[in-house]
Amino acid sequence: MSDSKSRLLLFFDRPSEPCFLQKGDDNVAFEVPDHYYPDKYKSLTNTLANRFGSGEVRTIPVKNIALPDLSLPLQLPYNDQFSLFVAKHRRMAGKLIDIFINMRDVDDLISLCSYCQMRVNPYMFNYCLSVAILHRPDTKGLQVPPVVETFPDKFMDPKVFRKARETTTVNASGNRMPITIPTNYTASNSEPEQRVAYFREDIGINLHHWHWHLVYPFEAAREIVKKDRRGELFYYMHQQIIARYNAERLCNGLGRVTRYSDFRAPIGEGYFPKLDSQVASRSWPPRFANTVIRDIDRPVNEIKIDVFQLETWRDRFLQAIDSNAINMPNGRKVPLNEETGIDELGNLMESSILSLNRGYYGDLHNMGHVFIAYSHDPDHRHLEEYGVMGDSATAMRDPVFYRWHAYIDDIFNLYKSKLTPYGDSQLDYPGIRVSSISVEGPAGANRFATQWQQSLVELSQGLDFTPRGSVLAKFTHLQHEEFTYVIEVNNTSGQSKMGTFRVFMAPKTDERGQPLAFEDQRRLMIELDKFTRGLKPGNNTIRQRSLDSSVTIPFERTFRNQANRPGDPGSATAAEFDFCGCGWPHHMLIPKGTEQGYPVVLYVMVSDWNADKIEQDTVGACNDAASYCGLRDRKYPDKRHMGFPFDRRSEARNLTDFLKPNMATRDCTIKFTDAIREGTQRQ
Repeated sequence: MSDSKSRLLLFFDRPSEPCFLQKGDDNVAFEVPDHYYPDKYKSLTNTLANRFGSGEVRTIPVKNIALPDLSLPLQLPYNDQFSLFVAKHRRMAGKLIDIFINMRDVDDLISLCSYCQMRVNPYMFNYCLSVAILHRPDTKGLQVPPVVETFPDKFMDPKVFRKARETTTVNASGNRMPITIPTNYTASNSEPEQRVAYFREDIGINLHHWHWHLVYPFEAAREIVKKDRRGELFYYMHQQIIARYNAERLCNGLGRVTRYSDFRAPIGEGYFPKLDSQVASRSWPPRFANTVIRDIDRPVNEIKIDVFQLETWRDRFLQAIDSNAINMPNGRKVPLNEETGIDELGNLMESSILSLNRGYYGDLHNMGHVFIAYSHDPDHRHLEEYGVMGDSATAMRDPVFYRWHAYIDDIFNLYKSKLTPYGDSQLDYPGIRVSSISVEGPAGANRFATQWQQSLVELSQGLDFTPRGSVLAKFTHLQHEEFTYVIEVNNTSGQSKMGTFRVFMAPKTDERGQPLAFEDQRRLMIELDKFTRGLKPGNNTIRQRSLDSSVTIPFERTFRNQANRPGDPGSATAAEFDFCGCGWPHHMLIPKGTEQGYPVVLYVMVSDWNADKIEQDTVGACNDAASYCGLRDRKYPDKRHMGFPFDRRSEARNLTDFLKPNMATRDCTIKFTDAIREGTQRQ
């Protein structure tokens, strides 16, 4: 990595401290031009220039460049919160991303960053710089540190930071004992929703949501925002989150999530996040049980909107589905065709710049987040910031996130239910017969095993107190034993074939222990893997490791351990690695299960690869988490609709009725052991 590029990463170290202070493990500081200093530091420029002793800190001279117009990004106060769901914040971020993207070279970008880092809101600055690094051709190979490292306050109890301060003060050098992040610190066991807090508050899951929105920004130059099938991926990624969350709820004796469909009704669940913002220097506000969203009038955020507007956008969206067409600003209608309809609806719902008619269909998804996030102080009379629903890094902690997205998914499903069910020509693969699927692993045949695991995460990059040095935190998360699928396939065609293997899992019974109807079960199908294999004539035994799932990324990559990054920094392969920071955390591949063994059905389909394939160069492409994140700078690597074959309704009454000869199922159990094992990972 060239020195020039590596210097960009220093802006992620202790992001609330000015860049003229020492950064990184090598004690580097930026030597900025005098007029770059904010007014509060200008009287100290001479002192600052000589603040370090000889050899104590290596300084980096910063170029003096003509600065672009930063008036819009600078409108967000330095110590406020920043939210991608707030339209004003999105506009400011989109402008700053474009400015960062269009800087002539890395040195000019560093110069601009040194100016911005002392003035621009730290949350927005880090988001925009991260997006720029992921999308600029000359920086795509650089590490983007996970937000848990730069802003750990979004993920854990503030007691951890008090303990960290104590630890670093007492033990200024040498080995420091890891600080344990308490489990179940946001509610007691008398709160039923606490049974699934391990899922909602999992660091890896929240990092996935944050990184997905990093790869798929709402606003920036069109070439940055417009990625292949982006709207459909917005729908499918969130649909899978709801399916997974419902499986966890059923494993824990809870009913499937209740949709938040009546915007006038109270939100029964409360949520008290127990988080402190280190930038805004205040606690994240709670939402009390039975809170009702109200009209918002917050001039500071340029938001003045009635709940009625949310209902109007909802009704217009439903009308588009009912009429099977989108109203355009010029009065014409764009039909929702079977090929691209879900993609166009996804863009409307997410309300990115790709929306065909933002003015009419509005900002339903984002403003739903905003109404809930400001429900405790909708008119700013108490000067409160938004709750956790206002931040993509924290929203999944709140039970209402799943209620809101379950309703969003219901709306998408209304469209999907209007599509013609798949016929035999789309479902069957003539000549390919799957006789069985089974699972092998430490837990035994057709059994999955889960338990708790403790792992370490490094926090020092985001802590702004001295003395410096490593600060490790130990956190507890769900983990499963690795396993292998064994699939028996008979190719009776007499010639070699290529098959796409689609592996799903779903619960077998509902909350009452009754068998699930197919319409319910298909929407609970969790994608576990998708891969291609050659099939020789005759019998084939296909083995696929759980570690190779197309949905997940390894534990180490979730937390961005860069030791094993392939290729030279800045190269295509290194850039692929960074893109693949997006993916479902592998430790959450399998639902928790129960101590008795939770019954699930495992499903496999082998479809015709020639009908599925996308003609494109995938050499070196990071495709191990493509199902939820796509491929960088390429088309989505599957011609079928996301979630196929379960994305549409069917006339089948149960899964057995749905099966074709190229499909197979296996009844399995997930056995949970309530014990904690020590992880070997150190991030």
